[in-house]
Amino acid sequence: MLTNTLNTNEVKIAAGTEVEFTRLSIGVRSTEFALIGENPALPHRLIISHQESGVGTSRRRRSVVRFEKSIAGHIDATAVIKGSAYLVLDNPIGNVTTAVLATDLIANLLSFCASLGASTTILYDGTGNGATALISGGI
Repeated sequence: MLTNTLNTNEVKIAAGTEVEFTRLSIGVRSTEFALIGENPALPHRLIISHQESGVGTSRRRRSVVRFEKSIAGHIDATAVIKGSAYLVLDNPIGNVTTAVLATDLIANLLSFCASLGASTTILYDGTGNGATALISGGI
């Protein structure tokens, strides 16, 4: 289980600097964190949730880690706009005995979004191959 305060480089912004979150709520299969010091009119949230379905070897877990951030519009500054980014893992937990499938898939996704391939540096600024495709709408 995560600590109630994420303040030791667990979350960073594009510049690579740490931002801190504190837990707002916790449920049976979900939790929500808020950016410490956020403007209440412009929430910045981390939400983690899990849902299971199926039985036996058909059992699956859908896990979501989602960030949501509200900002003033760039063209119409009187309008509050919200963006979100999330990672979804659809894991066939009823028919696996290790976490290898899940860890490989997460490694594939994170490395594609946060690197340029041959580099071992994590790119937080959205310039990784996958991040660039997401931001620009490119394929």
